[in-house]
Amino acid sequence: MDIDYGPLAGLIGTWKGSRGLDVSPEPDDTEINPYYETITFEAAGDVDNAESQKLIVVRYHQVVQRKSNDEVFHDQVGHWMWDSKTGVVMQSLSIPRGVCLVAGGEATTEGDTVTLSVAAKLGDPDWGIVESPFMRDNASTLAYTHKIIISPDRLSYDQLTLLDIYGRRFDHTDKSVLNKA
Repeated sequence: MDIDYGPLAGLIGTWKGSRGLDVSPEPDDTEINPYYETITFEAAGDVDNAESQKLIVVRYHQVVQRKSNDEVFHDQVGHWMWDSKTGVVMQSLSIPRGVCLVAGGEATTEGDTVTLSVAAKLGDPDWGIVESPFMRDNASTLAYTHKIIISPDRLSYDQLTLLDIYGRRFDHTDKSVLNKA
């Protein structure tokens, strides 16, 4: 049986980019890090939930390295899911800092370009964020939005993570453009 990956189909493969920009908080300032990265998306099939929901699933792994020293500063694993019956797109992710989330949203298509847009908020009963006690008390993630634009050989994204860190709220942003490897 062939699986229709719908709006997720264009993700599948390995993507590499060297034009990323991370804007993150420091105790009394802002740090700007140019980066390069690799994101590998794999077709993971479909799953049935409670015998009434069928999700199409793509698994991914993202590794981000600073251009200045080649140090890995972000390693993320997760899944993109699509419910063809409702049209809802979901992203679940985990980072090894004690933070996980499930974000929900939509996919739109214009020609051969697909846009995936999802969001999650701390305390939201539908699309939420879970974090360890340390992260809750020291670097809490309050909200998350992620927009990916996929064309046949190019993937770009804008990601905003609202943090409560160093006694202030900070819009931590990541933007990048990648090409299919």
